[in-house]
Parts: sequence; structure tokens; C-alpha cells
Amino acid sequence: MAQHHSKMIVSVDNEKKELTVTQELTFFNQTNDTLTNIVLNDWMNGYTSKYTPMAARFSDEFERGFHLAKEKERGRTSDINVTDETKTLLTWERDKNYPDVIQIRLKERLLPNQKASFTLNYTVKIPSDVFTKYGYGPNGKMYLKNCFLIPARYENKTFVKYDNLNLDDCANALSDYDIEIKIAQNLELLSDLNEVQKETANGLNNYHLTGVNRLDFNLFVDGKKDFEIYKNSDIEVVSNLKDNRLNDIQRAIVIDRIVNYVSENLGKYPQSKITVSQADYDKNPFYGLNQLPLFISPFPDEFLYEIKFLKTYLNNYLHNTLQLDPRKDNWIYDGIQVYVMMKYIDEYHPDSKMMGSVAKLKLLKGYNLVSLDFNGQYSYLYMLMARKNLDQPLGNPKNTLIKFNEKIASKYRAGLSFRYLDSYLEKDVVPKSIKEFLFLNTKQQTDRKDFENILITNSPKKIEWFFDKLIESRDIIDFKFDKVTRTKDSISFSLKNKTETNVPISVYGIKDKNIVYKKWFDTIASDSVYTIPRNDADKIVINYKNEIPEFNLRNNWRSLRGFRLNNRPIKFNFMKDLEDPYYNQILYVPTLEYNLYDGLLPGFRFHNKTILDKPFIFDVNPTISTKTKNFSGKGFVYLNQYNRDSNLYSIRYMMSGHYLHYAPDAYYTKLAPTVFLFFRPDDFRNNRKQTIVIKEIIVDKQKTAFTVSENSENYQIFNAKYIDTKTEVTHHFSFLGDFQYSNNFGKLATEIQYRKLFDNNRSLNLRLFAGTFLHNKTTSTYFDFGLDRPSDYLFESDYLGRSETTGLFSQQSIIADGFFKSKLETRTANRWMTTVNANYTIWSWIEGYGDIGFIKNKNVTPKFVYDSGIRLNMVTDYFELFFPVYSNNGWEIGDKNYGEKIRFIITFRPETLINLFTRKWF
Repeated sequence: MAQHHSKMIVSVDNEKKELTVTQELTFFNQTNDTLTNIVLNDWMNGYTSKYTPMAARFSDEFERGFHLAKEKERGRTSDINVTDETKTLLTWERDKNYPDVIQIRLKERLLPNQKASFTLNYTVKIPSDVFTKYGYGPNGKMYLKNCFLIPARYENKTFVKYDNLNLDDCANALSDYDIEIKIAQNLELLSDLNEVQKETANGLNNYHLTGVNRLDFNLFVDGKKDFEIYKNSDIEVVSNLKDNRLNDIQRAIVIDRIVNYVSENLGKYPQSKITVSQADYDKNPFYGLNQLPLFISPFPDEFLYEIKFLKTYLNNYLHNTLQLDPRKDNWIYDGIQVYVMMKYIDEYHPDSKMMGSVAKLKLLKGYNLVSLDFNGQYSYLYMLMARKNLDQPLGNPKNTLIKFNEKIASKYRAGLSFRYLDSYLEKDVVPKSIKEFLFLNTKQQTDRKDFENILITNSPKKIEWFFDKLIESRDIIDFKFDKVTRTKDSISFSLKNKTETNVPISVYGIKDKNIVYKKWFDTIASDSVYTIPRNDADKIVINYKNEIPEFNLRNNWRSLRGFRLNNRPIKFNFMKDLEDPYYNQILYVPTLEYNLYDGLLPGFRFHNKTILDKPFIFDVNPTISTKTKNFSGKGFVYLNQYNRDSNLYSIRYMMSGHYLHYAPDAYYTKLAPTVFLFFRPDDFRNNRKQTIVIKEIIVDKQKTAFTVSENSENYQIFNAKYIDTKTEVTHHFSFLGDFQYSNNFGKLATEIQYRKLFDNNRSLNLRLFAGTFLHNKTTSTYFDFGLDRPSDYLFESDYLGRSETTGLFSQQSIIADGFFKSKLETRTANRWMTTVNANYTIWSWIEGYGDIGFIKNKNVTPKFVYDSGIRLNMVTDYFELFFPVYSNNGWEIGDKNYGEKIRFIITFRPETLINLFTRKWF
């Protein structure tokens, strides 16, 4: 059945990390078209340089390793030579739009059902496995995948051309393989191809491998014999999935159970061998389990190994069986994988919880995070993105998905959607259809339409909504009860479709946590009243089993036990929890902060922010000052408005307040009603973000003997900002426009930042600030532009000692206004200021910096200012040290009080630091 045949002779040079390949390719034109060229996938080209599509994706996702890699760590296909059957040299070229494929121009047209043979000679430089888990590792280890020239998939009268984006979605055509591979005698080769023969001669191990009807294959070169082979009557499993806590017999039992289960539910695997490697799992782990160190894991060792093996086995099974376009139809792979995993847990571990054995601790019994069923986590992780308005249609190509959607949220929603359809149709329609579709894939190339046709044909009900609403759109589902009346024997109710997404909905009757009935409603009319028997139910619940991927579960139930003022009672939880739809949750967290004037600030934070975003959030943090023994604190409330189909995707209305010391003997009170407008491009993967912030800052300050600033005790300022940023590893650009207005002054300022990471791994950072007063009636410097240390009269910066003029705390630097590091004679400007800050890498995190600018004060000519020095850039914008060298003050490095001149940046905000590590996911 296979379209093509490749006979290869491969020599592995373990020292150079190279493969020398002679490949005899027989290309079989099984299409109805006459071909003038053929296309081969060359995914090793993705590792060639810092400018390939894969390199751009790494940069886009804030992965620095590939850009910083040494040349010897990169990979490529080189010295490509192609001849036809007559030994005539053929022309080949790379597609300028898709550089990771090559096109071979044919001397003569290839008619339908004709074959053409070619000889290809080329060298493959294997990359390091630190980038994608594929490539060479320590001790002679290699994992070879997609490293040869393979015919590309052909459909709709053209070859499918994709670039290697590290998504495991190479669109190969079905081929037969006959491979001779030579490796060093001290190494072993394992593969999911069939081993026909192994010989040892001239210090080399010579392997002869074959494969029939293969979309892909894996080759493992290893010197440690990490792999084990498990066999049953159907298949041979080659695995090095790590779990030192299980013995061979325990692993064999788990593997046999999973292989048999998958065979029963999906059909017999079409090949006789399959590999399940640790690298495969590490590339696509079970998110949640993979974050837990083994010594604190709440799951039994066997369960951990079972889930890891099941996920990886299903992934490899599906990608080696389904003849789909793996990029365009990725949702089918994901949906089947997660759906089968959920069924497996239901059958073999029905009582397992998301947090494993922690659920047995009585102390934590009240936490939804602990009591949630293991399969319940899929819905929450999908909802994490839906509540942020960042979810994407399941039918979108894999390369267009945000990383969190690609790895987690869309994958889980696909499985939930299959489970939803299965629950609605019943009678095993979905599992039978999946099995039928997989069998079809053993006979022909398929696409999503084939799968849809099988489901529609087998379904006793209309299911167009499944494809229109769940697969092809990002429409969300949210139902609630509108009116509910009851008698002793019956219940009457109407349902409100809050999002107008017309899909079937389930309604349950519950008595003492037991289901007394379940009923599906196919279409919901806003004016319809439904009456059903009560069957002694004490509450009715929409989507009780959470089989429907619903946006909001908090409005899904009604009590039938009489009048209740609050349908959901209040529940207090310590620290953090998942959202519990049956309670109004208030979380309380001990806090500890510090500033110079209050000292330590122990307190408690009360809020309702669970792991999922909500429309309304409050957060109040009362504290007590250990220095003054008085109360202080801060807090906010905000309301989120999400627009599903607009570039203005989120609006936040917020009121925030502070009551803290700004000097040793004085408090300040700040109130700030604020509106945030968040914009995004149509392409969710685009890292460009635009924000408009409009707020009124109201400040009331107590008088203090430590600072003397006229007109600075009480003031009110209108502030509008426009922020436009686009950032990735290799480039960063941001623009800030800032307008401030009050009775005493008006300001207009702009800030532009640019960062560039060069090919030599050195970076250049540039920042331009320009600001001017529109009017200024103030008589102090408090509201002036600050050259090296702005006063922060808006109270938005994290100064540890904002009123300090001497000592360590006065040396804290904030990226605002002039951002000079040296303290010059003139430190403020009450007319205008223009500065440029620059720094360039000297070595690693050691950089040289320089600042220049002009400042203008009333009745004084503009003054030219400058400084320079060394910057230790540990974490950009989060922890940095500045050592001044030369400025308008002269040579500073020799000053006897030089320690007082050193400046530092430090950030303690947890949410800011967390963003540093999570930005690549969203």
C-alpha cells in the first residue's frame, strides 16, 4: 500500500555527530496528477542557524538556548547530491517560503501510477538534544527522528510543505524502508523498525532494518543499554521510560495492561514494534505530574509510571497510525489521546484524585483542589485559558496555537469534547467511530472530513453542533437556571443560554449527592418551561458530571429545599484553591512585606481570586507596622469585561487603595479609580501587546518633618497612558506615552525601549526618555522630572525607602524618567528633560552602560549631562547592580565613599517575578 520506498545505507560518525547517507528513493505517483517535481521533507535544516523558522519560534517563546548555542551544537543537511536512474545530476532547491523542504526538478514528467527512482547522497549533522530532545546526548547517545530526506504528504493537488517548528508534525507520506546502518561496536541500536540482521565486523555493528507502510520511524543509538524490550502476543515495546522505583515485573504488568487496553479501544497497532522513550515523554509530559519532585509526589509509583507510559504510548501509537495532516488536523490526535486516557482512569482508577493521596488528609478535606477527581483537572486547565479569553478554536492548525493551548488547554478541551459527545450519544457511538476511523487509516490517507463523516453516519442524532461550535469556533458554553418551581412530585424550570451557543445540555436531579435522574435537552428556547418528575431530588444541577466543557459552573445548580437567600454559601480556605462551583470562596493568606518606615509588615490577605479568573475580584491586605505598631494596608477591587471577538479583548475597571508610611512619621493614603483597555492582534501568538490606562490618582499625605515639599501633601492627578510592546528573546521594543494633568502642573512624556540580542550573543539595550511640562505652577521639585531618582508622587514604584536621600535605600534605582545612575549636581528638571540610556554586553551578564541627556530648568540654560559605568545584569529589570565610573562629576570610581554611589534595581512583587517564567506560555 505504501507510496514510496527508500533503501538507505547510513554510517554513523559518533565523534563528529554526523550521518553519511546513501539513499535509493523510489517515488510512486499514486495521485491523479502529473508531477514535474517532487518534495522531500528536510527537517534537519531547522537546526541550521539562528534565522530558521524554528529559531524564530524559540525566540518567540523566550527560549534562549537555541540562539546562544555553539555552532557544533547545531544540525543541518549538507552536500546533497541527487541523480536519476541514468546517473544524470538533477537540480534541487529549497522553497523560499518553506526552507525545511527541498524540491527536486524532474527531467521528465511523472504520470499517475508511474514510478521514478533517484539516488540521494547527503550528510546529516546531528544537533544537540538539549533543544528538542532529539539529537545527540552524552556518552554516545543519539535519538534520531525526522533526520532523513522523506517524501512529503500530497493532497489537494499539491505537496504539503511545512517548516520544522519543534511541534512533531512532519507531514510525511507513507513509505517502505530498507536501512543498513553502521555504528561503533561499543554502541547499540534500537528502533521501532524490524531488525532483520545484526553483524559485527571491522569494529562496527552493522544493522539491517526494515519497515513497511511507515509514516515515521525512530532510531536510538545508546551505549548504556538503557532500553528494555517487552513483548506480548500482539506487539514488541521498546522503552527506556524511567522509573527506578518499580521492578521489571511491575513495569511489565503495567505495559501489558495498557497495550491490551489501547488495542481493545483503538484496534491492533498496525506495526509489530513501537518505541516509548523518556525523551518522548519529556517532550510532551503529563502536565501536573511532571512538576512534582518524586520525594513529595502524592501518587503511588506504579500510578505515576502508568500515566506516563499511557500518555506516551498513545501519542506514538496515533502518530504512527493516523494518516492525517498532523499540523492541520492536530485536534483529532489530541482528542483521541485525552479521551482514551480519561476512559482508562475511569476504568482502572475511578477513585483517584487530582492531588493523589493528599485527598486522604482530613485537614485538607475542604479544598476543591484536593477533592477534585483526577479527570476533573482537564476541564480546569482548559478553563484557565478560556477565562483569560486566550482559548483558540480546536480546529486551528497546531502552529497557530499559543504554547499553553498547544501543550495543555486545547489538547484537554479536545478530549473533553469527545467525552461530551460520547455522553450525549451514548451506545458507544464515539468509541466505535474512533476505532472505525483508525482502521480506515490503515488503508488510505485521510483528513478530518473522513472522521466527521464516520461520526455523522454512526450517530442516531444530529451532531453538526459538535463540529460547528466545539471544533471550528471558540464559542463558549454557559447555561443557568432562570426560573425554578417545584411541587412534591415535579420540577418546572426554564434554562437561560447566556452565550447563545446552541448545544445539548444535561440536567441532573441530586439527592444526598446521589444522582436520581439525568435528562438531555437538545435545544434550549428562552421562553420554554420544562417539567420533569422530581424523584425526591433536593437540588437540580446543570452539567453535574462536568462532561460539557462549560465556561462557568458557579451558576449551575438550584436547591429545592425551600427559600435560600444565598444559593452558594461562603467557604473560607487557607492559601489557594481551585474554584468550587458550590461555594462563594474567600481565601486568606498570611503576608509579610517590608519598607524602611514601617519595618516588617505582617498581615493577612483576604481575596476571592482562585486559580481561574473571575469577572469580579476583591483583594484586601491589612497589615501592622512593627516599627510604629499601627495598622496599614492596601487593597483593590476590579471587574473584568471580556470581548470574545474584538481586538479590544479585555477591559478592567478597578479601584485600588494604599495606606502606608512614606516617611518615618507620616502616612499616605492613595485612591486610584482606573480603567484598563487591553488590545491584542488577531494572531494570538503575536507577542505584541497594547494597553491604555486611564486613572485618577488621589493622594492625601500627612505632613512630616523629614521632607519639605510645598504643595505636595494633598493632590489629585489625572493620568492616561498608552503602552505598546512587542518582545521576544532576540528583540524587544516598547513605547510608552504618558499624559498627566492637575491644577498645579501638566506633563507629557514618552519612553521608547529597544533591545537586540546579536549573533555573537552580545546584547544592546537602548532607552529614550523625553518629557516636558505643559504648565507648572509648583514651587518645589517634588513633581519635577527626576534625572536619577524620581519622587514617584503617583506611588506606583516599589521603593524600599522612598523619602531617603542618604544611605543604602537612597541608592535604589527605578526605571523611570532619566534613569541615570550617578547623582549629579542637578538632579531634577521643571521644564523638560531628554535622556538616552544605553548598555552593551562585555561578557556574559557584565555590561557597560552610558547615559546622556539634556535637562532644562526655569530661567536656566539647558544642561548637558552624562554618566557611565559597569552594569551587572543578573535578571533584566528585576535584579541589577550599577557601578559608576565616569560622569559630570569626573572619575567616580576612585571616590573614598564609592560604596554610596553603587545603585541597584530589585523587584519583590511575586506577580512580576512569576510573569518572568510564565510569559513563554501565554
